[in-house]
Amino acid sequence: MDQKKITQLEQIIDSEYSNTVCIAVQKNGKPLYENYFNGYAANNATHVYSVTKSVFSALIGIAIDKGYIKSIDQTVLEFFPDCLISEGEETIQHVTIRDMLTMTAPYKYDSEPYEAFFMSENWMNFALAQLGGKEKTGEFVYSAIVGTHILSGVLAKAAGGSILDFAAENFFSPLGITVPGNVELRTKEEHIAAMTDKNTSGWAADPQGINPAGWGLFLTPSDMTKIGQLYLDGGKWYGKQVVPAWWVAESTRTQSRWGDLSYGFLWWIIDEKEHIYAAMGDGGNVIYINTRKNMVISIAALFAPDAKDRIGLITEYIEPLFAD
Repeated sequence: MDQKKITQLEQIIDSEYSNTVCIAVQKNGKPLYENYFNGYAANNATHVYSVTKSVFSALIGIAIDKGYIKSIDQTVLEFFPDCLISEGEETIQHVTIRDMLTMTAPYKYDSEPYEAFFMSENWMNFALAQLGGKEKTGEFVYSAIVGTHILSGVLAKAAGGSILDFAAENFFSPLGITVPGNVELRTKEEHIAAMTDKNTSGWAADPQGINPAGWGLFLTPSDMTKIGQLYLDGGKWYGKQVVPAWWVAESTRTQSRWGDLSYGFLWWIIDEKEHIYAAMGDGGNVIYINTRKNMVISIAALFAPDAKDRIGLITEYIEPLFAD
């Protein structure tokens, strides 16, 4: 490694990506670089925001493989038979799990009502009430929090219990990842405090104890790198198939588009030809997988408004430095 170039990289991180807490680079399954910033260390977990979505995608694939979910073409309402539907409301009846995974489900809102969602006594009921409307199914509508929560309800209903327990048994434990318990965020102040506390670990939960599909998971950089390596290896971990290989393949190819951006099953597709894809969350949290170069790059970061794009940092600075 060129120490001068590494020093230059770290200067760029300090000046332009100052909310970064860790960058870890792995190639051919071997660690090449790992450094911490802002007082963080290897044992500190970070709220990875929407990286949670890609982890949840893996859980859906596992649930299908184990028979808890028959198919992603099942309608959402099959899991919510008591959901009240307004007269004349047809759109919601045809929304499938696939639509939720590809962000092509329609919603009644123009702008996602985060505050009302968090203030509601039952997040699931609130989210279901937003699904449908007059828009057609099939158009890309990114649901950061509200709509995505419905997927949590689907898995909770299908597995018949705690999402965290299901994830621990079938995903986290095989990888040696510890997510110790639910993180209760009862007020806005608690929410903000948890996101910036390097001693917080676990997974957020709604008032009914359901872990969100779209956010709320706290992971260490090592955890993030393990997940990236798992996907790079087709869902295998030390020879054991943790996530079905077919699910990894389907999740990481283009399933829908948002302008020039491609999306899989809760994964962003960076370059389909080169098979480069990423889990991405607010603040610049990233698990970046380059299949051709056999690389995994993980970046953990604290929330910052209008955080600078980490994919640019990776492709312009990090990847060229460690690819050869």
